[in-house]
Amino acid sequence: MANADVIVIQGSNMAEAHPVGFQWVMEAKRRGAKVFHVDPRFTRTSAVADAYLPIRAGTDIALLGAVVNYILSNELDFREYVLAYTNAATIVSDDFVDAEDADGLFSGFDPATASYVQDSWQYAGHERDSGSGHTARERETAAGLRHESHGAPISRQVQRDETLQHPRCVYQILKRHFARYTPEMVERVCGVPREKFLELARAWTENSGRERTGCLIYSVGWTQHTVGVQYIRTGAIIQLLLGNMGRPGGGVLALRGHASIQGSTDIPTLFNLLPGYLPMPHHARHPDFDAWVDSIRHPGQKGFWGGARAYAASLLKAYWGDAATPDNDFCYGHLPRLTGDHGTYQQVLNMIDGKVKGYFLLGQNPAVGSAHGRAQRLGMANLDWLVVRDLFMIESATFWQRGPEVATGEIVPERCATEVFFLPAASHVEKEGTFTQTQRLLQWREKAVDPPGDARSELWFFYHLGRRIRAKLAGSTLPRDRALLDLTWGYPTHGRHAEPDAEAVLREINGYDTASGRPLSAFTQARDDGTTAIGCWIYTGVYADGVNQAARRRPGHEQDWVAAEWGWAWPANRRLLYNRASADPQGRPWSERKRYVWWDADAGRWTGRDVPDFEVTKPPSYRPPEGATGPAALAGDDPFIMQADGKGWLYAPSGVLDGPLPTHYEPAESPVRNPLYGQQANPTRKMYDHPVNSTNPSPPQQHDQVFPYVFTVSRLTEHHTAGGMSRTVAPLAELQPEMFVEVSPELAALVGLTHLGWAHLISARAAIEARVLVTDRLVPLAVDGRVIHQVWLPYHFGFEGLVTGDSANDLFGITLDPNVLIQESKIGTCDVRPGRRPTGAALRELVQDYRTRAGIVPGVLPPAVTPGVPVEPPGSTGDGEGNP
Repeated sequence: MANADVIVIQGSNMAEAHPVGFQWVMEAKRRGAKVFHVDPRFTRTSAVADAYLPIRAGTDIALLGAVVNYILSNELDFREYVLAYTNAATIVSDDFVDAEDADGLFSGFDPATASYVQDSWQYAGHERDSGSGHTARERETAAGLRHESHGAPISRQVQRDETLQHPRCVYQILKRHFARYTPEMVERVCGVPREKFLELARAWTENSGRERTGCLIYSVGWTQHTVGVQYIRTGAIIQLLLGNMGRPGGGVLALRGHASIQGSTDIPTLFNLLPGYLPMPHHARHPDFDAWVDSIRHPGQKGFWGGARAYAASLLKAYWGDAATPDNDFCYGHLPRLTGDHGTYQQVLNMIDGKVKGYFLLGQNPAVGSAHGRAQRLGMANLDWLVVRDLFMIESATFWQRGPEVATGEIVPERCATEVFFLPAASHVEKEGTFTQTQRLLQWREKAVDPPGDARSELWFFYHLGRRIRAKLAGSTLPRDRALLDLTWGYPTHGRHAEPDAEAVLREINGYDTASGRPLSAFTQARDDGTTAIGCWIYTGVYADGVNQAARRRPGHEQDWVAAEWGWAWPANRRLLYNRASADPQGRPWSERKRYVWWDADAGRWTGRDVPDFEVTKPPSYRPPEGATGPAALAGDDPFIMQADGKGWLYAPSGVLDGPLPTHYEPAESPVRNPLYGQQANPTRKMYDHPVNSTNPSPPQQHDQVFPYVFTVSRLTEHHTAGGMSRTVAPLAELQPEMFVEVSPELAALVGLTHLGWAHLISARAAIEARVLVTDRLVPLAVDGRVIHQVWLPYHFGFEGLVTGDSANDLFGITLDPNVLIQESKIGTCDVRPGRRPTGAALRELVQDYRTRAGIVPGVLPPAVTPGVPVEPPGSTGDGEGNP
């Protein structure tokens, strides 16, 4: 980041939410970089940026798409990079129809399932053999997520036009798709003045190319939209066009909300992934080990996902040890199977419906920290038992006693049958182990002090829970119990509480030779015959040579600026992914100023400042032989080694469920009619037609004026996530003691709000109250001929702690991105009134009055396709379930 020449911070108040990382933005600025901040609200980040662009929440694709159009219409792309390293020249099927030609829908849309058949999106000649087909089932299981790490299979023999003139080549399709995304459209859709946009576009393009690079930064909140995946896709398209991927000072930097969010997806807490981004098997589509593995690597797969069989076999060997053999498919039968949507929001609705009996809750606080807080609390109130492990007595442990629904009579403590077990947890300074932060860096934490009283680490809890369950099942002969009884569970322990040895767990995660026990040093050593066991293949090398590489802390002044001996980065201690792209196709640095990794012809290997993200002895001139698969199928100038064609995808023929190209849709709740298309919102967005869930009306629905204002949320420096850790700390509580809402002077005058007085905000789900902060940090925006008012709320408050307040998350409903099933929780619509909200039964009466006036019927949601938009049959023989 400090090596960037321009930095665009979008979807993040980085100075406030990530102040430690923000020091490197300031370092880049000191070195001459220009910093732009795009945000609905002027913040501490805006205050030190060179330029601030106020934007209507939820319209980032319109702005970024206009940057794409600016690049293409002025031919400012880094042409040599684009031709060699992206799929710009690849020819797309004649059957493809763009959203520009179908009023916001791509070809292949199936209205019956609100999903796409992707045959027509494929490259020419590969309409039925490139991971295409119906995506309805993929949406249910967020199966598109597997394509975050590797693309769908693409034949090496694709049609290309190196002149980029063919009307069906990706470059020309991209150009046509974004042609209407003009500076004038940005002003109309986003409320960003034309001159401000052009300043950003000029700086971004001028600071890219051979000699200069630009960095795009976003935070977790940028993903929390019904088009969240496409936000990041648009940013990646810009960075590919400008040659910023795989180069120092470039890239797309995703800031994580706390220390190990990255780690919790690498070794996942997600229902649809296994360690190292191996997808969970589906009960119908993957009946055996071969079917599962072939769905990951695909026969004939190019690139390093061609080794998926070895990664998968080694994982199962780590799970089940001696019991896992080639003869029994390495105990593949023990793995759980997906049957549909098992995401957190489906779970909570299932709790309300009585389908879930028990729940373990660790590291989160859904009672106030998840969208639709009322649904979360009602769901937990309908369990038989709930285990909460936390540092403090959080709202998710006391909802039955002190939650808002107690005051309204919806939860009666004496009749709430949920038995809550609160188990105190050790904090990060009271336990040892690794965490994985934003840049994929594993760092080892030493235990500073013993945890107090009965507080225990997660490692202790799960190890001993497993030990006790296994002891109870020890005599069982039931086949269903073999998965637990066959697990490798012999971890050494130490201390008076028998704490498992965290380094022993790290060794298992790293992987080892099953015959000698020798730790592996690279994931390329993984084998598919049972001779290696690896807990997470992308982490192989973190315990190379039996040394805890994550514990390295060599001072920065003793290293170069890559700092390769501070912690360990996956994969292979590589600090910059796809860094082969930092050299030109011939293997020479694009510039001496930005030299990073290059081909040393004399030594016959790749070398440089970092671990090359390429086979080190493969020369730039290498061309794969006919029929080659895996890494051998990648040419010497294919830098994107995890992609199926070795290229960066400007256009995604598969793997993204809501379109091969990003498209501006309005948020699920918006006061504005989509100015670009007849289709209002993402037609594939995941909606739940449950009586507890509802969506505020948006144009062209009737009654959208009932909720006329836009609200958005983000974080404060003084508080952390839902506030469970920070609202209990007196100095932090004193610095930010009360829930508040920021409003512009114009809105305050319009509604009758008084600075430091009270206001209450109402949506179809809830009404919350907050102190009023009248501020110039929010400005009314001129959008499509009208004035749009936005308000801002912090999301850190709840009813426990030293300081309390209503939760902003109560205002949100449940609508999800179709690719990864993340909720839209950064934007919604509401009404704003002066004064405090009602209490007790009157609170629900107020919300019901708004629901009635808005025409909201329980369990009835807006149509996925906006009325009036023509829908063609999907043109596939698929059955809607993903089957041919």
